[in-house]
Amino acid sequence: MGELIHRRKSISPSNNLLQAALNYANSGFSVIPIMPDKKPFIKWEKYQTHRATEEEIRQWFSKWPNAMIGIVTGQISRLFVIDCDTVDGYNSIEKLLPDSLEIPTARTPRGGWHFYFKYSEDSDFTTKAGIMPGVDIRGEGGYIIAAPSVNAEGKSYTWQISIADITELPSLPHSLKSALINKSTLYRAGVDTFVDNATFYKAGTRNSDLFTVANALTKNKLQRSFIDQTIEILAKNCSPPYPRKEIESIISSAIDRSDRKDRILAADVREWILSTNGVFSSTEIYSCLQLSTREDRKNVSIILKRLSQEGLIEKYGNKNGQYRCLDNELAPLDWQNADVDPLDLIWPFDIHGLVSMYPGNVAVIAGAPNSGKTAFILNFIRLNQNKYQIHLFSSEGGKEELRQRISKFEYPHKSWNFFAWDRASDFADVIKPDDINIIDYLEIHDEFYKIGGIIKSISDRLKSGFALIAIQKNNGRDEGLGGTRGLEKPRLYLSMDAGRLKIVKAKSRVDESKNPNGLSIDFKLAQGCKFVPQSEWYKQ
Repeated sequence: MGELIHRRKSISPSNNLLQAALNYANSGFSVIPIMPDKKPFIKWEKYQTHRATEEEIRQWFSKWPNAMIGIVTGQISRLFVIDCDTVDGYNSIEKLLPDSLEIPTARTPRGGWHFYFKYSEDSDFTTKAGIMPGVDIRGEGGYIIAAPSVNAEGKSYTWQISIADITELPSLPHSLKSALINKSTLYRAGVDTFVDNATFYKAGTRNSDLFTVANALTKNKLQRSFIDQTIEILAKNCSPPYPRKEIESIISSAIDRSDRKDRILAADVREWILSTNGVFSSTEIYSCLQLSTREDRKNVSIILKRLSQEGLIEKYGNKNGQYRCLDNELAPLDWQNADVDPLDLIWPFDIHGLVSMYPGNVAVIAGAPNSGKTAFILNFIRLNQNKYQIHLFSSEGGKEELRQRISKFEYPHKSWNFFAWDRASDFADVIKPDDINIIDYLEIHDEFYKIGGIIKSISDRLKSGFALIAIQKNNGRDEGLGGTRGLEKPRLYLSMDAGRLKIVKAKSRVDESKNPNGLSIDFKLAQGCKFVPQSEWYKQ
């Protein structure tokens, strides 16, 4: 490729909003444009039963380019949203959620939370404000403002757990659904206190309702005697009264759950710290582990103090909550006998003319769905198979799909010279230390912050070999799943969207006077295997 570098105009916020609105519509949501005062620009009643067309959405965002994105909730979008405006409201919902349930969660400009669930037809959930203190629900007859909308003050709605990262919206957990049904009944009656004809504490729900209360009391670290007395009073007032001999099992279960959650949190914090390097803050832990309650943050402080006493970390600087990882292990570095020659790798788009890779290095290609990352990998294999022993660890499609992809190339099957292995996890266990290792792709479905540690474990297994790792990413983002955690170890990090490849990180330049970091190139993918450049390398 030539050396021409030119600048392109950045994508405007309005284009980002339009694309996000179209993405929501393509996912089956009914989209409407919203004014800064949170009222629709249009008469939106029609869109409670009919979804807008792509042409309508484009016209709206052309007419009102800074409109916020509204999603109509209820049956039309198969969407039910819980809107928590306060920390107390968040806590009242969070305690009813199973620890393992992954829920799309957005943060509002004012610090609130939106929880996205699948709409339930068997519950009468219409839109209501104040169904609990600090909690609104958005079902039939309502809408929600979605990320990346920007309000009148210039502040954004952002995803904490993106809806794009979830295969399917979760259903309402039974405990939460039961609580909302109870609150909905009381809401219609204008009652917010315990009454004899309430639908809770009755046969069929007594056990669940009492456990919910016991769990809340336990989470707040109240004295055991107070918990016992409270549950006993409630048990007597159930209809019919709950057996006294079974109260102990409910309280013990709640305490065991709280203890188990504390142990899991301690293990998660330790693993997060072991996967990081250098200085970090407790705020980073809150963000990566998605911790927002006072209780969790208090527990993190206790855990960090304990790890500091163990000698794993130490306080750093004068800021509160800032720590540094301690690494007391030493490995000899035989620099006098080091090989100074880079690997003789050939890359698509002549990347080897910009970036050098050395023995033991790791490279990452983060690709959006259907962007061409597998085609990139097969081209890389084809270009290097006669010089190196190559191992492809494939986690998708199986042997039939791999053969079908290779058949698109204008080469006989027998001319391909590499090993293909079926592998979906624990790649570090099978890495060939002195060969070329290609992983297509590194699957991770939750706890994305762990990706940095997984890449490091692969890197640690390499000797004179090399690893190219493919990971998934969301459209329009430079980093793959795991965000900047996945940028730490690779010496080369590529980001691929449909029609564009970007060098996000390149540590070893071929020519020190030419910086490849941030360069992009446009391309077309012909016949599913041929990359046809549509530009020179350029900087946006």
